[in-house]
Amino acid sequence: MFDFENLEVYKKAKVFNAIVCKTLLNANSLDSVTKNQLRRASLSIVLNIAEGTSRFSKPDRKNFCVIARGSVFECVAIFDVLKDDNQLSDEEFGKFYALSEEISKMLFAMIRNLES
Repeated sequence: MFDFENLEVYKKAKVFNAIVCKTLLNANSLDSVTKNQLRRASLSIVLNIAEGTSRFSKPDRKNFCVIARGSVFECVAIFDVLKDDNQLSDEEFGKFYALSEEISKMLFAMIRNLES
């Protein structure tokens, strides 16, 4: 088993990616550019968490957590735009926002931990 598979943040990021794919990427109302960007951003969270665990130095591992957290922010910005365009309900936005915030906080804690 790989180290990242035991991380709670990795597990949550995988669930988040699956929900994004199932809910939004299968929607016919989204244009292909938005779908592609959201697919890449949500997958980037998972992949950067995993890749970061392969690094030996704390600064290197921290950098991958920072990138993963940036991808969370990117997803939230996409959700916000979709909500403004009435392509995402307030309820759906709230669900995605809460999941994003939880993952972001976990990554932030990891980043702080890797600074010491």
